[in-house]
Amino acid sequence: MPHKALGRYIELGLLTLALVTVLDPSSARGSETRSENREPRHQLERALIARDNSARDNSARDNSARDNSARDNINGRSLLKKGRTQAESGNFSQAAAIWKEALALSRQEGDLLGEAISSSYLSYAYLQLGQLELGRATIQESLGALQEASDQPGALIVKAGALNTQGNIQLAIGETQAALESWQDAEEAYELAGDELGKLGAQINQAQALQALGLYRRSRSQLERALSQLQSQPDSLVKATGLRSLGVALQAIGNLERSSEVLQQSLLVSQKLSSELSTSAVLYDLGNTASQQKDMEAAIEYYRQAATMAPGLLEKTEARIGQINSYLELKKWEDAQALLPEIERNLASLPASRMSVYARVNLAESMIKLEAGIKDSAKKLGSEASIIESAAELLAVGAQQAQDLKDARAESYALGQLGKLYKVSSQLKEAQKLTEKALLIAVGIEANEIAARWQGQLGGILQEQSDREGAIVAYTEAVNNFSALRRDLVAIDSEVQFSFKESVEPSYRELVSLLLESEPSQDNLRQAREVIEALQLAELDNFFREACLDTKPQQIDQIDRKAAVIYPIILSDRIEVIISIPGQPLRNYKTLLPKAEIEKKLKRSRQALSLSFPKNRRFELYETLYDWLIRPAEAELAASGIETLVFVLDGSLRNLPMPALYDGERYLVEKYGIALTPGLQLLAPRPIDDSRLATVMAGLSEARQGFSALPGVESEVDKITTKVESNKVLLNEQFTNNSLQNAVSRTNSPVLHLATHGQFSSNRDETFILAWDEKIKIEDLEEMLGIREQNRFSPIELLVLSACQTAKGDNRAVLGLAGLAVKTGARSTMASLWAVRDDSTADLMTEFYNQLALSGTGKAEAMRQAQISLLNQPKYQHPFFWAAFVLVGNWL
Repeated sequence: MPHKALGRYIELGLLTLALVTVLDPSSARGSETRSENREPRHQLERALIARDNSARDNSARDNSARDNSARDNINGRSLLKKGRTQAESGNFSQAAAIWKEALALSRQEGDLLGEAISSSYLSYAYLQLGQLELGRATIQESLGALQEASDQPGALIVKAGALNTQGNIQLAIGETQAALESWQDAEEAYELAGDELGKLGAQINQAQALQALGLYRRSRSQLERALSQLQSQPDSLVKATGLRSLGVALQAIGNLERSSEVLQQSLLVSQKLSSELSTSAVLYDLGNTASQQKDMEAAIEYYRQAATMAPGLLEKTEARIGQINSYLELKKWEDAQALLPEIERNLASLPASRMSVYARVNLAESMIKLEAGIKDSAKKLGSEASIIESAAELLAVGAQQAQDLKDARAESYALGQLGKLYKVSSQLKEAQKLTEKALLIAVGIEANEIAARWQGQLGGILQEQSDREGAIVAYTEAVNNFSALRRDLVAIDSEVQFSFKESVEPSYRELVSLLLESEPSQDNLRQAREVIEALQLAELDNFFREACLDTKPQQIDQIDRKAAVIYPIILSDRIEVIISIPGQPLRNYKTLLPKAEIEKKLKRSRQALSLSFPKNRRFELYETLYDWLIRPAEAELAASGIETLVFVLDGSLRNLPMPALYDGERYLVEKYGIALTPGLQLLAPRPIDDSRLATVMAGLSEARQGFSALPGVESEVDKITTKVESNKVLLNEQFTNNSLQNAVSRTNSPVLHLATHGQFSSNRDETFILAWDEKIKIEDLEEMLGIREQNRFSPIELLVLSACQTAKGDNRAVLGLAGLAVKTGARSTMASLWAVRDDSTADLMTEFYNQLALSGTGKAEAMRQAQISLLNQPKYQHPFFWAAFVLVGNWL
């Protein structure tokens, strides 16, 4: 089974040794293991002490036997403590060896409780080392020993910790429901044992399992319950630590605003208690949250304060690396370079551990970015070569340290990053050798999420050496691995150094580029199409931070023989288009142009939709887009009787209205119905039943929550309700989150029409629909429609969002629209790319429903006729009024 990175999952039970488990350097920046001020002895060690005291109180025992037993137990505790010291320093291989020794000693003495504790510790080490099946078997041995030792003092707390670790192993393997159940059992055991901190950790873990299962309301309720319990406690380090862990959990599921609020509460408690250690830790986490919120200035200040207060060299180093990365985001090259000497000195003084190796890997990645930034700028800040040489030395030492520690994961990361450094330095043979070695190690430990990165990197190295076939093989393996590891992909946060954009996406694009070179075969075209669709799916998974979209590949011939699918993809040196026409072979065509020029023209095309933009220049820009995407296939489309064009758009093309493409005489919408889809593999094709065209309608016409009034909404609702049956109308104060949920879940209306403010963003947390009382997020809407299906009603056939828009300045904002369309389960979603005037929107929506009510009219055709009706009105001829509206999903 694929190994899941666990850097996002919180473990507060003291058995787990650390508040946050970290398995890769990318996660290490966001959720590093930090030591805490804890009680004098470990909970499980106290369980041993309780058992020993009980034995000593039994006067029936022979004194010498009791002394020998106590001596052995002391040795066992000593081994457990020694192993824990190794684990806390990141030396998991050595910790495992010591705990094996402790386990053997416990078995030799017939000490069931000691055996259970040693097995629990050992399974934790296996988890950290990625040896999941060994971990699973060992934790089962621990739980088995506990059944026999259940009457011994301290057994309950041992069981709670073992269940907590079992949950983490199950989650890593991908058994999310089983993990949830283990954490529920752990919570119960912690409560019986009176361990509030352990109980809190189990609750937080449950919340993240619920999130992964798509049960968002329950997840949030669980986190809020944990928060409420913490807030009711008196101020203490336990409370500060619990709040911090809860803040990190909220950060992990994308609730950044709430994460910041909770972390601020932790900071206040830590400062009140004058705990520098706790204060530094929470400042570091606040820096991570601010960084993900793109508030780099705030992140820099948090990291600076964290570094200043950090009592340990490792913590200080991590905070400084966070500071450097924030400077790099702001292109403050001098400030970033000024921090390098201090960090390099710190790293040289740190003892070898997994965390110190990861710090070296992350700093080297930052140095590569710094060198590239300096090179691209006009500034000369010193020797660029010295930056690369220093980074190479950092990684070489790190690789050797990892090898000495017998930490294969850390060694693979260090060697692979060193390979990347040689690649950017154009030392390709050495880069290939190091990358292949890193890949071999990753494959050997079944760390497929690491292997996929190095396969992609190897593809790039081979491509630069003109080994096209070798590069295709390497990229294909990377893409196959990434596709199989969808749950692992989403553990790679979009803002960490090993990011989706930098480490995952290039493998897909470069593979498509190679497959479509020269005159591609049908096999290559089919593979390229599959890779484009897989990239769309991977982007949505990354957007949601979870892989929960069910896919079933569909052939266009099986869906609609009068529809053609167009797949444009933006590559580094060209824009490629694959077109699928029913009954015909796939074909491709291309426009050779550097990516920067393509992006510049696309940006200008979006600006051209302004009413003040010169008309002739707008026509010119949209005719260019027509030339790129449509003209080479114009004759085939006409000859095949195609009526609908379905676009699987890429990158910045998603921000542009396809209906406005211009052939020199007519707009594209005047010739074809148009729909968008993230991919046919996500499509649930079925025509809408016009005989039961009933709606649930909700809207806001009044100003609310800082958003302006939409006076045209009442007119829009009135006009539509005269055309189609409305099972429920919720206007203004009637339109609340709960009232909408009740209306949707209790009626079988196939259409849900929301006339209200909303925003689509590439940040899931900033994609919402506005109700009277609150913002409705994607997960709320998904759960709302899910409850409807649980009540045995049909899925929503059409979700209409008539007043929403994409976030300004967000080039990937349409991901929010595609995400909402897919995630809610609605078969089709109609929405607008920008805010349009109320009066034109009301006219378009009225005509859309007019057309949809006609027998045999599909959604794409109804949309086309509605847009043409506005186009034919002189006051609405400009695309600004009619082109904003797009149909996503099923067009039938």
